[in-house]
Amino acid sequence: MFFGGGTPSLMAPKTVGAIIDHIARIWDLAPGAEITLEANPGSVEAERFRGYAAAGVNRASLGIQSLRDPVLKSLGRIHTVEEAKAALQIARQTFDRFSFDLIYARSRETPAAWRQELTEALALAGGHLSLYQLTIEPETVFAALHAAGKLVVPDADAAHAFYDITQELTEAAGLLPYEISNHALPGEESRHNLVYWRYGEYVGCGPGAHGRLVYNDARHATSAERTPERWLERVETNGSGWVDATALTPAEEADEMLLMGLRLTEGIDLDRLALTGGAEPSSAVLQELLDLGLIERVAGPQRRIRATREGRFILNEIVLRLAASFSPERGLETALDVPATAE
Repeated sequence: MFFGGGTPSLMAPKTVGAIIDHIARIWDLAPGAEITLEANPGSVEAERFRGYAAAGVNRASLGIQSLRDPVLKSLGRIHTVEEAKAALQIARQTFDRFSFDLIYARSRETPAAWRQELTEALALAGGHLSLYQLTIEPETVFAALHAAGKLVVPDADAAHAFYDITQELTEAAGLLPYEISNHALPGEESRHNLVYWRYGEYVGCGPGAHGRLVYNDARHATSAERTPERWLERVETNGSGWVDATALTPAEEADEMLLMGLRLTEGIDLDRLALTGGAEPSSAVLQELLDLGLIERVAGPQRRIRATREGRFILNEIVLRLAASFSPERGLETALDVPATAE
């Protein structure tokens, strides 16, 4: 269970508790179920966090993004490093588990500066860290600044250096990269995120939430109204804030499963991919990527593949190459008949 978007930290703890209780009445809530609250560091208050813990929240995720005040300002964040560290201390004292995120490979950042900042972050971390390389998304403020030459991002070689530093320091600290941007001690992985990456089912309830649900013999992509006021109107009128529930085609399911599954260090089961999407990557493309050292077979009874460390750095290209080769043919055993890599 995940209270996301930063807004739950504005909810009264009794509201969060009421939501959790209502969910438990509708579905079976497993003992020890992960219940995560996402919060902005500037909105964290010790008493309010204690209220959330009493209501049933057992994990906090803080959107810190940087441990440098000038960078926070450039990213449009309203909290300070001092507030972020105070929030981390409160989360550590209040919840069973906590995590925070940082963005690296930022404008004009150097690998040496990132090494120093990540070292500081690891000293503050619990069992989980989310570390994202800065990317320029279309139609965003960052995209406009980049086009105007006001936002400089690292070239491919520099980005690779940042990536290598991230892997080196997190692995030395015991936080293993179970997903391309997420690092955790064994057993501290984010359970709700694993549901997404393993292509499970999840319900998106609140404003702007997305979900994936199987009903009427099809997996549906659901999305809810983004504006809280209009979302509430829909809930009161229709019983749901959803604005869309589209049945996915097998091809769309295959694309999604491939995209999500290859982000994981555990990789993706090709038999499940074929069963869900009715297609597999071609044996020739698989062999090519195996020969290039960009994917590898995972030891075990399943026909599972994953991106290698080098492959994860160019994961989008690998996914596009595999997806473009989808065909209904079977018989990939020959392509995967290579020495398995130990887990």
